[in-house]
Order: sequence, then structure tokens, then C-alpha cells
Amino acid sequence: MLFRSNDRGVNWEVNRAILEHPTREKWQPGAGGLCCHSIQLANGNMYIAISAAGAFRSEDAGESWTPINKDVAADFHPEKNPEVGQCVHKLLAHPQNPDRLWQQNHCGVYRSDDRGDNWERLDQNGLPSDFGFGLALDPGDPDVAYVIPEQSAENRFTADGRLGVYRTTDAGASWELAAKGLPERAWVAVLREGFAFDESGLYFGTQSGSVWVAPQGGGEWIEAARDLPPILSVEAAPS
Repeated sequence: MLFRSNDRGVNWEVNRAILEHPTREKWQPGAGGLCCHSIQLANGNMYIAISAAGAFRSEDAGESWTPINKDVAADFHPEKNPEVGQCVHKLLAHPQNPDRLWQQNHCGVYRSDDRGDNWERLDQNGLPSDFGFGLALDPGDPDVAYVIPEQSAENRFTADGRLGVYRTTDAGASWELAAKGLPERAWVAVLREGFAFDESGLYFGTQSGSVWVAPQGGGEWIEAARDLPPILSVEAAPS
């Protein structure tokens, strides 16, 4: 569920517009139950992703919500491209180009240049898998994005047994491995909130308890911490 506070968190109320959305009966529980995540605010619009219901946009501060899942695959669904029911794993709006959205989905990587009205699939041109959770952007360049592919929905560890971060510099037209410094063989997993970014760097944590950092734009990954408990979330904040 999505909640809102008007008093800096002292009190909260549920957003009934999404809780009682007309498409709700078509939503899928997914393996982990319905999960609302990836809340994004961009240029007066609000975006959320729900696993497994899809992505939604509000243009009136949450009073109403429009599904934005056109051409996004749901291979596990009876319909090829349903209105809702997709399993979005992570959705981000670019800070410099708020009409540009990126998503790592259960079934592919996608980019939209029109606030989610249309999506282009981007994972069949250099990525080893269409499955994954982590997604990061370069705040200074709307054409740059990073993903950490996983083997499959059934085998949720890094694709091909390689801890690989993949980078696009051309809005998803192609991808390249950006893994200098990372172990070549590692069967690990990075969760939805385990990949973060800011103007200067990229940061991700693994379920095996390691935190890796690298500069934006490329460079060597450094293991900043190890032997931690499973890492559920990594956040970057100004110092």
C-alpha cells in the first residue's frame, strides 16, 4: 500500500486511489506478495511500481492513477502485454530529463521518453539476461544507465556466475560490461534497493554481505566493506 503524510510523518493515511484502483482485481500477488516500491516525483508527476501490478502515474498528487505498462512484457501472464499485472522490479525517473523513465522488469529492461506512455525494450543487445533487480542512473547524463543482471527468475544470482555491472551510454541501444575490480566468479544476488548512485559514484551491496563502490562514468570497483549481514538496501546522500 501507498501512504501519505501531511505533517512530516506524525500521521499517515493510505492512498485510497491506488488501493481501490479499478484494475486491482487483475493484479498478481507475485512470489513475494504485492509490493509497492520505486516512488518517484518528477516534474509534477508521481510514479510508483507495484510487483506484480505494473507501473502507474499520477498527475494530481495521488488523487488518480493511470497504468503505464504499454508494450511491457509479462511472460507469466495469460496475455502477452496486459494493461496491468507486470512485475516491475525497479523504476527510476531521470533528474535532468523527467520525462525519461527507466525500469528493470521481471521480463526485460525498458526505457520511456514520454512519462511511461510508451516503452522500448533494451535487454536483447548486450545483456546476458533479461532478469534482475538493481538499476542506477548517471544524474548528469540521461543516456547512461546501469543494471546488474541475474541468471533467471528461478536462479536469482548473478548471470553466468559473474558479478557484472552493465552500462549503457547510448540510452540502451547497447550495453557493455563495467566490472573492473569485481570478482570474475561470484554467485551472489543484489536486491531491488541494493543499488544506489549519486553525482560522483555508484554503490551496491550483495546478499552475501559485501559493499562495492565505483566512480560514475567508469573506473575500478572497490570492495568497501565485507562480511556484513545480507544487505537489503544501499542509499547515497550528500556528505
